Amino acid sequence: MVRALMNRQKISTSFSDCEQFPVFVTPGSREPLHEIADDVLGNAAGDHFEKKNGIWHFLSHEQQIHYQQFIEEYERVRKEEGRASTNTSFYRALPFCDLNGHFTESWKIRAVSYLALTGRIISTMMGELGRSLRVVDLGAGNGWLSNRLTEGGHRLVAADLTINEFDGLGACKHYETKFEKIQAAFAQLPLPDSHCDLVIFNASFHYSEDYRRTIAEAFRILDLDGKLVILDSPIYHDPTSGEAMVRERETWFESTFGFRSNALASEQFLTFERIDRLAHEFQIKWKFIKPYYGLKWHLKPLLAKLRGSREPAKFILLVGEKVP
Repeated sequence: MVRALMNRQKISTSFSDCEQFPVFVTPGSREPLHEIADDVLGNAAGDHFEKKNGIWHFLSHEQQIHYQQFIEEYERVRKEEGRASTNTSFYRALPFCDLNGHFTESWKIRAVSYLALTGRIISTMMGELGRSLRVVDLGAGNGWLSNRLTEGGHRLVAADLTINEFDGLGACKHYETKFEKIQAAFAQLPLPDSHCDLVIFNASFHYSEDYRRTIAEAFRILDLDGKLVILDSPIYHDPTSGEAMVRERETWFESTFGFRSNALASEQFLTFERIDRLAHEFQIKWKFIKPYYGLKWHLKPLLAKLRGSREPAKFILLVGEKVP
């Protein structure tokens, strides 16, 4: 009991010993940035980046053009699906309760994944490091995960392409917690090398246009003992099942919204074979954490086989760390 109290005390007080977090650098070139005006950072080359409505904007002009159609279509879909809310309580209840009632089953899955993340990964890392964590939440959306982890005493950077106030980073205004919010691309993050303990792809890794570049960038910003987590991205044994899922989604988007929602050449899904190849190329040791999402999810593969339909996606927490 005494040792447990001492460990909690160590974790709660040693956080101030960490280096400043976050420190921002120029995306891509990683040149140092310094404050040139209130809420404006600049570098020696004359580039500058502004903070507007609490969000740092780190997309280049070319990136803004590249992502514009994807962002517009994504926001339209999310709004028409009923993701928006004017109720602060809605955002603060996530992921444990969907007060809108539109995606209750999905949020039940997210809640189970979150509990596995905090109970089996974050708590272990805290014990090993003896302090709270420096975390980057990639694909943060409305910031629910960053909010929860900040409540737990961790320091967060929430990153996303969308910055609207109903489902993007602008929705973070509903939280009492404070954390940094950045609009940035996965492959060009405005963070220095070896700067964080944990990178979480928050139901977002499958939006990557190039898994290799995305993985390389994640490990670049991770400390030597850091870990990356791929959370709630679809995984298949058979790539043809993933390809069929993509076709089904695009057909549904086109019939519902009038566009196929494929403006961004995202990779869309993972396979176990692809996970193995990434492990070999980047010298990653993967740990597979399989939460129990309930009997319905457990029986999905069997029911699909009996019906002769495609393999359903698996949702597994992938925890990656560099092999020493």
